[in-house]
Amino acid sequence: IRPNQLRNNLEKQFTMADVEEPIVDDEVEEEEAGDVEEEEEYVPAGGAAEVKLFGKWSFDDIEIRDISLVDYIACKGDHATYLPHTAGRYQKKRFRKASCPITERLACCMMKKGRNAGKKLMACRIVQHTLEIIHLLTDQNPMQVVVDAIINSGPREDSTRVGGAGVVRRQAVDMSPFRRVNYALYLLATGAREASFRNLKTMAECLAEELINAARGSSNSYAIKKKDEIERVSKSNR
Repeated sequence: IRPNQLRNNLEKQFTMADVEEPIVDDEVEEEEAGDVEEEEEYVPAGGAAEVKLFGKWSFDDIEIRDISLVDYIACKGDHATYLPHTAGRYQKKRFRKASCPITERLACCMMKKGRNAGKKLMACRIVQHTLEIIHLLTDQNPMQVVVDAIINSGPREDSTRVGGAGVVRRQAVDMSPFRRVNYALYLLATGAREASFRNLKTMAECLAEELINAARGSSNSYAIKKKDEIERVSKSNR
């Protein structure tokens, strides 16, 4: 390269650098100013944001109409979650699963039968689709429908075997609130599973139908039919 060309190239580089530097500085200053404005604008309302299931369904307006089950249907306060998947160790101690969110317990009931064991993400997806379908069909908070279905599906009376030495008879007994919730979840999940087996309907559609019928107290629900049968048998054994 000739000396004149080299000098011209160097002059061009310096002049370009002098021109570009202030432009970059202006952009950085604008970004910083924008960040400051955004920080000033963001003011969290009421401390923390409201916790909603799947980011859609609120826990605040849920009403548990049976006073005996308030302590065993965990859906308010600390039990409100974004997902029905908390990875809690609820089986380590007796009665600890009472503090497990009710939607997570429903998801765990969906994992029954060996081929579905451990597939909790699939169960969570089924619960999510179920809540969407319930909202479309009933136009109300699907969490309220789930709670009403559990309240209506739990048998209040059962019969047990009493006696020994070959003489066995059935004796009617009252069912505890905790067992009512457990039994209701079992019946609802079993009814949905049997309805969807060898059927074109998806599991979410069958579970939504089962929950809606149970919440209304309809005899089309598998859980309501089983509950009535259990209570009828126990009544005859009083």
